[in-house]
Parts: sequence; C-alpha cells; structure tokens
Amino acid sequence: MGDDKAVMHYLTEAAQDCGFTPSHLSLFPMPTVDDITGHLLEQDVVWVFGGSVAGLLAMWRLHGVDIALRAAWQAGVVLTGISAGSICWHVGGTTDSFGPQLRPVTNGLGFVPYANGVHYDSEDQRRPLLHRLIGDGVLPAAYATDDGVGVLYRGTEFAEAVSENDTAAAYFIENRDGGVVETPLDTRRL
Repeated sequence: MGDDKAVMHYLTEAAQDCGFTPSHLSLFPMPTVDDITGHLLEQDVVWVFGGSVAGLLAMWRLHGVDIALRAAWQAGVVLTGISAGSICWHVGGTTDSFGPQLRPVTNGLGFVPYANGVHYDSEDQRRPLLHRLIGDGVLPAAYATDDGVGVLYRGTEFAEAVSENDTAAAYFIENRDGGVVETPLDTRRL
C-alpha cells in the first residue's frame, strides 16, 4: 500500500493488541533502516499487506529488499501476507496492479515454485484467468485461496491450507493431460 500511514497505524495497533512487538520497514521516501537484511533477520515473522504486487516487487528490487527477504527466509523467518503480500513469494499470479483488467504477473520472488491465486471466491475474473494462464503455460501450477484462507509451506513444499471461517477453501490448479484441473484441498479451520 505504499507505506500508507493509516494502514501502518492500524496494523501496528492490531499487532500490539495481540501482544506482538511490531516494526516497519518503510521505503517511502527512503528506507528507514540502514541494514535491511539485518533488520529482517531480527524478525520472527515478516507480514506483507496487499496493494500493487508489481509496485511492491519493483521497489523491493530497487532497494535490495528481495535479496534481504531471501536471506531471512533461508534463515527461518516466517514470510506471510495477504493479496499482493501472498503473491510476492510465488512465481507469479493474477493481479490488478496494471489497471482494472486483471493481468498476469510473472516476476514474483519465486521462493516457492508455484503461482498464487488470491481472492479466488470474491473476484469473478480471478479463477478463469488463472486457469487460462496455467493452461497456456504462462504460469506454473498454482495454489489458490478464497478470502480468509492461507496456504502454509514448509520450505517449498505445500504443508496445509488453513482458514479463518468454515466456508472458505483452497485449491491446487495444474495443467494435466492437456487440460487444467482444479483440485479442492482439505482446509483446516483455525
């Protein structure tokens, strides 16, 4: 969200209310820490909000945050987020970063070798576009999530899908035998 002050305020307040000690790496108008890698390595969890995944990736690469995040991930820091903050860890996914018409983003950080489909139940264009992109070979196989669902990886392997409600689900979408196959995943209620 481009370091939006209101978003940062509410996220900080929510983290503190839950007993966490939050910190924030801001990139606007300049990075707020001298040693980005060192800062991220001191964290238990890095949580990334939504917004423009294309803008996020561009800013991260400009300031070396992508390299710092890889170091943190390899050191065991938990990386997570919603929407753009979920797509970024993957090879790519579907995004509205380029305008109101959804398009593919294919230059994600690629920490996990899959595409990511977010807002799978709440935005009608997401599912058919993700299927088409996988069918055409633009994106690799993907994990997709309804709003309120997260996919947990251990390293680069899928571990489980978890949900904050009883109706949301997760899916694995792949190109198999010349067609796109969507498989619902067991989703554990938190």
